[in-house]
Amino acid sequence: MRRIIRTILTFLSVYYAYMVEYRAELILWVLAGSLPIIMMGVWIQAAQRGQFGLTPVDFARYFLAVFIVRQFTVVWVIWEVEKEVVEGKLSNRLLQPIDPVWHHVAAHLGERAARMPFSLLLVGLFFILYPQAIWIPSLGNILLFALVVTLAFILRFAIQHTFSIFSFWTERANAIENFWFLFYLFLSGMIAPLDVFPEPIRTVVLFTPFPYLIDFPASILVGIPVDLTRGFLAMLGWILLFLGLNRWLWRRGLRRYSGMGA
Repeated sequence: MRRIIRTILTFLSVYYAYMVEYRAELILWVLAGSLPIIMMGVWIQAAQRGQFGLTPVDFARYFLAVFIVRQFTVVWVIWEVEKEVVEGKLSNRLLQPIDPVWHHVAAHLGERAARMPFSLLLVGLFFILYPQAIWIPSLGNILLFALVVTLAFILRFAIQHTFSIFSFWTERANAIENFWFLFYLFLSGMIAPLDVFPEPIRTVVLFTPFPYLIDFPASILVGIPVDLTRGFLAMLGWILLFLGLNRWLWRRGLRRYSGMGA
């Protein structure tokens, strides 16, 4: 156990140091995730002219929560795995006594820690510019949000890493992610809260993994009522499904790997 803990800490410290080297680029990455802030302005204007069940302040808080969720759950593993497989760089990782996926997990966690100061700075700037939206979540909501956003990251990572394994069969596995991202963009709550969707559409969307990646944790942080039991069961179910599919595809994909690309 002590050896495992030491290995984990070493991985995290190494990848954190690696990410800090790109701290100037991290600012651009944080700003690149500012789409929720843009959509906030759109929906605030719409709420002032129509009836959506949410006030302009509710929309401001929701999209700020979406921005925060995105800072914790952004994933890029498919491009890294695709590069390793296509260029044959995966060979060195396979020689190590640890699954290559843990390198990517550590890189993502290290990047989270490195980007956090910039994210907090933007959140503070938001409250300065829009003080009406200031709110303090209850301790229970904060703890619940921490758990749910962790599950959301695991689910998002499991989905994208599963797609990345198709690099063993095609050199453009990221095309799958690009197609998936269209649905993720519109059905996850990034463009609009699920509460403004028509009831029949919302019912169908709740059976997909998309709303549990953004809308569900953002709603918990803001205090919008959600079905916690259904949300947790859905997240755990999708995580187990993609993890199982991931391991099955990984074993089959390795049989095709030649060391010089797929």
